[in-house]
Amino acid sequence: MTLGDFLKPENVIADLDVPDRWQAIDRLVANLVETGRVAPSNRDAIFKAIEKRELSLSTGIGLGVGIPHASTDLINEVVGVFARSLQGIDFQSLDNQPVNVVTLFLVPHGQFQQHLPTLASIAKVLKNNDFRESVEKAKSSREIYDAIIKAS
Repeated sequence: MTLGDFLKPENVIADLDVPDRWQAIDRLVANLVETGRVAPSNRDAIFKAIEKRELSLSTGIGLGVGIPHASTDLINEVVGVFARSLQGIDFQSLDNQPVNVVTLFLVPHGQFQQHLPTLASIAKVLKNNDFRESVEKAKSSREIYDAIIKAS
């Protein structure tokens, strides 16, 4: 499963203006709620599931990329949100560099066979220099979404 398989245009944020990973995750989960991908009543539980995963090891994987994720029984399909940060986010990344591209995704609990391949697919796209450059140059959420579809 690729980014283009589960992202919708309304789940792309062109300028995520937050200072740290916790505020970034909170804003990304809020986007999933606002766009009807996550029930409002599940917002806090979704945040806690991602927080639990994030506390075990930062998903700031280097090269300015963060991929917070979790498996949960509160959704029925893979959902996600993509964001670009123009100023960089302190994600406590493995390379100690700020994150400029964040993809948060959730996989239904019990569909572990989708979790790791989806994570690997996302990481491969996000680590691609040409893709990151196209996202950096994009002037709108729609241009970012188009770059995601092209790379998927």
